[in-house]
Amino acid sequence: MDDEQDYSVTTAREAAERGQLGEWVADFLASPGSDNASLAEQLTSGARWWTGPVRLPLDQLNRQAGPPGAPVIREVDEDDWRDDVDELAEEVSDGVEPPPVIVTHLDGQLVLEDGNHRVEALRRAGRTDAWGVVGFADPDERDTFTPPTT
Repeated sequence: MDDEQDYSVTTAREAAERGQLGEWVADFLASPGSDNASLAEQLTSGARWWTGPVRLPLDQLNRQAGPPGAPVIREVDEDDWRDDVDELAEEVSDGVEPPPVIVTHLDGQLVLEDGNHRVEALRRAGRTDAWGVVGFADPDERDTFTPPTT
């Protein structure tokens, strides 16, 4: 994939069908806009098994950071969110589907690795779930994974 690649639910699904979802994750995270090559390296350098895209309830995603009242590790004041979250929320309300969030399945929990702003925009737009790509340290865990429902 190159910098012009469309990183969407559709392209993630196509990569999964080709058995290249890990490569899609690495390329997406290193692409302009995400600019997170170090996370791409961290999440894809070792043995990792991926599934998705699947629908994931927002309230089941353990976020690293987010607004007060959200399930987050560290609360951030509403004013500290970038303006693009409001813009993305408006786009979501108009029917735009953002790229899938990147999640790790860890000790039975879904840990949001990439997509805090997308999740917040979805929440602000009134959505209760997000498309996600989920990484596992064990192939058996991936094979028996059932996405939680809202």
